[in-house]
Amino acid sequence: MKIAVNTRFLLSDYLEGYGYFVFEVFKYLTKNYPEHQFIFIFDRPFDKRFVFSSNITPVVTGPPARHPFLWKYWYDIKIPAVLKKHKVDVFVSVDGLCSLRTSIPQCLVVHDIAFLHYPSHIKRSHLYFFRKYIPRFLQKANSIATVSEFSKQDILNHYKVDPGKINVVYSAAKEIFKPVDSGTAESTKKKYAGGAEYFLYIGAIHPRKNLVNLLKAFSIFKKRLKSNMKLVLAGRLAWKYDSFIQNLKKYKFKEDVIMLGYMDEDELVKITGSAYALVYPSLLEGFGVPVLEAMKCHVPVLTSLNSSMEEIAKDAALYADAKNFEDIADKMMLIYKDEKLRKEIIEKGIAIAELYSWQRTADLLWQSILKAVD
Repeated sequence: MKIAVNTRFLLSDYLEGYGYFVFEVFKYLTKNYPEHQFIFIFDRPFDKRFVFSSNITPVVTGPPARHPFLWKYWYDIKIPAVLKKHKVDVFVSVDGLCSLRTSIPQCLVVHDIAFLHYPSHIKRSHLYFFRKYIPRFLQKANSIATVSEFSKQDILNHYKVDPGKINVVYSAAKEIFKPVDSGTAESTKKKYAGGAEYFLYIGAIHPRKNLVNLLKAFSIFKKRLKSNMKLVLAGRLAWKYDSFIQNLKKYKFKEDVIMLGYMDEDELVKITGSAYALVYPSLLEGFGVPVLEAMKCHVPVLTSLNSSMEEIAKDAALYADAKNFEDIADKMMLIYKDEKLRKEIIEKGIAIAELYSWQRTADLLWQSILKAVD
């Protein structure tokens, strides 16, 4: 079988979200199924490290698909041409977009439909495109994979889709995430937080991540407990980050907030493993990979109610109402003051993290790929 894969998010300068997903999953699938050929379709020059198996044929077909007009052109004109040329049996697209102009079976991965819930958090042109075309993509796809039951139900609640067409494949955290020794923890704290303990947020600086409420919660925490605790933010500046930066400039405790930007994964493991706790107050996630990354590092997690994180983390995290910064602050204080509770959350998190792996994700996605060609 010839399997074409949308790999336009395998970017040499950074990997996150869709890029991490396709990288990890297809490392397993290309290795586990050497009898099949995989056509990796890039929209720009690629890093050779992304051709990690001998049964991968890389294809570059531009232009880089960076906005809705070029998305439409790339998926409906360029992708069908590649599929036809290479006589592909199935096309796998991991970013929720697919081609409306090919008869080749397609397996579509939809991580979430956050744009319906928070339309102000994305560009107007993107919102128009998603509202118009996501229903068509869901109908066109022969099979759909999503990363949680939460996301599956969200899709079914908003679109007329055959439930039998949707497989839940979950996601995972990289194996590189593991506990750090005390020496590494101390040196990491000195390097990034002046030797102080710190709460950690991992992810893009983006409105949906709810970081303004995190700042408000941290402010309450600092006022009540008078500790030298820091707040470390590790992630790239994404869309509409400027309003957050302006808030930070006027923030009373700005000297205690450390913005690291995008970090390479080796350093991110040290930063995660050295944290006092992960605080991940996102308004909506299809899965929430940083939650698992922290659990694998034996770091306690505080995250959001009413999203996929409750499904993923179960009783191994503290939960707060993401829209209520006082509730977030209360839970930050609880995890700081109650050492017994903190240890219990860590122990439960270790067990939960073992339930998820990229091998499992790959096996589940493979079933969705086979469903597309049935």
